[in-house]
Amino acid sequence: MPVHGRQTAVGCASGGVLLQIVLLAVVCSTALAAQSRSAAAFELFGLKLWELSSDEDADIVDPLRYTVTIDAPDADEDLAEKLENASALKADEEHPVSGSLGLLAKARSDRDQLVAAFYADALYEGVVTITIQGKPLDDLPPDAEFSGPQPIPVVISIAAGPKFTLGNIRLKGDAAGLASADFGLIAGGDASSGAVLKAEAAIVRALKQEGRPLAKVTGREIVAEHAGSTLDVTLTVAAGPVAGYGDTTVEGTEKVDRDFTEYMTGLKRGRQYSPDEIDDARDRLLGLEVFNSVTVKEADALDAEGNIPIGVEVSERKPHHLDLVGSLSSTDGLDLKGNWEHRNLFGPAEKLRIDGKISGIGSNDLSQLNYSAGVMFEKPGVVGPASKFFAGVNTVLEHPDAYDHFSVKGNTGLSYELDKQQTVSAEVALDYSKITDSFGKHTYLIASVPLQYVYDDSRLNPTTGYRALAYAEPSYDILNGAAFVKLRAEGSAYQSLDTASKFVLAERVAIGSIIGAGLQDVPADRRFYSGGGGSVRGYAYQGIGPKDIEGEPIGGLSFFETSVEMRIAVTDTIGVVPFVDAGTVSTRQVPDFSDMKVGAGVGLRYLTAFGPLRIDAAVPLNRGPDDPHFGIYAGIGQAF
Repeated sequence: MPVHGRQTAVGCASGGVLLQIVLLAVVCSTALAAQSRSAAAFELFGLKLWELSSDEDADIVDPLRYTVTIDAPDADEDLAEKLENASALKADEEHPVSGSLGLLAKARSDRDQLVAAFYADALYEGVVTITIQGKPLDDLPPDAEFSGPQPIPVVISIAAGPKFTLGNIRLKGDAAGLASADFGLIAGGDASSGAVLKAEAAIVRALKQEGRPLAKVTGREIVAEHAGSTLDVTLTVAAGPVAGYGDTTVEGTEKVDRDFTEYMTGLKRGRQYSPDEIDDARDRLLGLEVFNSVTVKEADALDAEGNIPIGVEVSERKPHHLDLVGSLSSTDGLDLKGNWEHRNLFGPAEKLRIDGKISGIGSNDLSQLNYSAGVMFEKPGVVGPASKFFAGVNTVLEHPDAYDHFSVKGNTGLSYELDKQQTVSAEVALDYSKITDSFGKHTYLIASVPLQYVYDDSRLNPTTGYRALAYAEPSYDILNGAAFVKLRAEGSAYQSLDTASKFVLAERVAIGSIIGAGLQDVPADRRFYSGGGGSVRGYAYQGIGPKDIEGEPIGGLSFFETSVEMRIAVTDTIGVVPFVDAGTVSTRQVPDFSDMKVGAGVGLRYLTAFGPLRIDAAVPLNRGPDDPHFGIYAGIGQAF
């Protein structure tokens, strides 16, 4: 972003549980390190687990070592950190450059990067001076040689100057009718380069929303007024004509069907252009999980019919994928699960997945281990690009405290994305099961129609937004004649309490009810339970709710749960999470709030590329005689 000054522009002067989670992190990070040899080490909670040897430095011709000192007396701590992060000289200080020429080139590039860092902080009078062996950078000849003992001393002197604010704002051309304040350009407002560029992009986006794919900034005049420390901004924008979609061309496909890839963009020829639909097309193609990268780009000019051609460039992922995941708690034991996927079975991105899980590891009785296995098939785009057909078969053998359960279940259905946040699905399922619980031995053959709605505008580690789920499953027991409907609703919200998202308040509420049948007529595995790492921490798995005379849980026809967490970022990778959970289970169709169980505790989070590693410790606040004194839980991802 060029800046013109009426006096001087920004200048450059001359010159147990923890062990298990650690092991889990090691396994996951091994996979990452195997794919990225540039990673020198993997650290967990500040401990370096291993370091990969590298002989990159040995390949450098005429290696020259240097040391860097940054002198910024008038910079506050935050600015000093930004400048140090912007300095490639500082970042690469431990690695030699290729001779004197390499050091000169790196120093000149570093100066430009530091000036850009000034711009990004609205500092338009900043001055950067770099000296090498005491000589200013601009006084050194292009063929300067740095001899003498190594490392060669490099000093970066920085004078930041005052922070600027926005002054006069003018929008010209086709943007003349727009209000600059709507895009964050306000006199006295943020004058950082990032804010100005963000406003430019928003203005262009607003014109593209009118169906104008060729909208662009054609002129930019940025003037720093040093007398008043203000930045005057004049932007000229050309909107271009309204146009529809032209031909969509796809490049980069190998094993994935090219015509199917074009179809999944959903960009129908002749329909009016929309930048939102371009974004949706990219996200939809990435959601197929067969591409590493997807670029959807408009052409530079309209075709002969006045439409805008669309170019799609993709790079394919490997078709096979293996996942191994574990979780651990002091009350539930160790769970291990894995899956193998074929992501492009026949060409149009069909997915075949085989799952397996073993849980309850660590119990004294090996016969009480829980097993599950399944096969799932997905085919996207069966009823339009936003749809997906799925079918699966799975079997379960499990022994929780409440019951012993064996089942074989098959299901098939369709899901449809209403938009980026909303998804609906419907399926039919048939479930044969044998269950032994407090009421005896039973055999069931349940036909059901699960229906689900999901709203999700959050992410893996959300700081804003919310999630909502509504579920209904009408069911009929063919062998015993019972009919019932299982209802469940759940919502979670995330709110950052500061601009840096160091403090994030997270809340979750869930409620459910089974109507149409008595408790004994509903299979034990379909009743509601509460307690454990996924619901109310501090209590045993399924430990909350009604129990039989032997103290074993029997489940209920209704439940209610709620959780509140304060997610506190201590560093960029380490967080502390105090939390309170509460829940109740009732044999009635309406939750009994007079018998709420409450647990509280604190957790530790370590952020990694594959999600937060989680360790939580909790105690029951209104502990019953059969409840544990505490619970410790570990896994990957936030609790909710």
